[in-house]
Amino acid sequence: MTITLEEQSHLKDILKQIVLNPGSLTPAHVVGGIRSIVRGEASDAQIGGFLITLKLRKIDSDPEMVVALAREGLRGAIVPDIGLSGKAREDIGMIVDIIGTGGDGWNTFNVSTTSSLIAAAAGLTVAKHGSRAFSSNCGSADLLEGMGCNLKAVMPSHVGKFLREHRYCFILANNFHPSIHYVNRMWSELGFPTPFKVLGPMTNPVVPDRALIGVNSKALGPVMAEALRIMGRRNYAVVCGDENLDEISIAGDTHVWHIQESGEIRNYTIHPRDFGVPAHPLSEAAGATLEENKATLHRLLRNELEDRDIAVRDFVLINAGFLLYVAGAASSMEEGASIARETLESGKAKVLLENFIKATYELPDL
Repeated sequence: MTITLEEQSHLKDILKQIVLNPGSLTPAHVVGGIRSIVRGEASDAQIGGFLITLKLRKIDSDPEMVVALAREGLRGAIVPDIGLSGKAREDIGMIVDIIGTGGDGWNTFNVSTTSSLIAAAAGLTVAKHGSRAFSSNCGSADLLEGMGCNLKAVMPSHVGKFLREHRYCFILANNFHPSIHYVNRMWSELGFPTPFKVLGPMTNPVVPDRALIGVNSKALGPVMAEALRIMGRRNYAVVCGDENLDEISIAGDTHVWHIQESGEIRNYTIHPRDFGVPAHPLSEAAGATLEENKATLHRLLRNELEDRDIAVRDFVLINAGFLLYVAGAASSMEEGASIARETLESGKAKVLLENFIKATYELPDL
């Protein structure tokens, strides 16, 4: 007998249905499973089984499934009171983000985190969604906390103040997604990326106006772009390096799925030469331990580069430059990289980070 979805209030029942009836999985099952997990009623074995089943059924190849995941992730998020429209949002202006799915296995330097600082210092308003490491040695939150940021103190009520006064706020997933702790441990223990990897880039509770999103598979690129289009996102660019890298690659070609204002998804390929930057082997832009990545970031921000930092710097410039281009702050990719370089070398990004660090220890009770 087929169990109706209304009866499947527990993850155990949903698992039974989708495992015993191959091909029966629907977005409603995905939503029901997530809600059962969030209610805290599912065991670790059931959560693991659910994640593995979703992985084997390849739900991240179906835009409608991805939309179901993302909408449910946003439904449980704490949304900062800055408004999606109206005066509160107008006071802040256009908000952007730069984030990747992770899980590409390349363990590169924290490019999107560094790029987000440069973009904000160059004049964009950045709400950087991120978390601690799952699939790398050093996640975005790990690096910023290592640099001195008190991220755990930055709550939803503080976001508007940060964006208005500093043009930068780090949206630590744990502080804005209360249900995330139910699956965090499962992600790390399973040892492989699950379809939930799409949630980070799609569930920033600020809902940025424009974004640069990296994915770890060229097959996921058009799926992610279509899912974002269905959700009403415009002027978002989904990128994947030819090596299945969730950044714009410094080594060669990067595939882009660019959602236009009209809703059309434009697919094209870019290369470091489009930014006026030379290509470098990806091995020269590798990340390392937290302490080593901190040291690299310090050298970049202080403009005290060593020979080994050139590839990392150029890697950061093309990603920050493309975000500036997508956001309309640069008329070309080359101009975007040029603005990024001037911002970095002038020390503006260093000052922005120093001010952000200080502000995270001076938060009012809001």
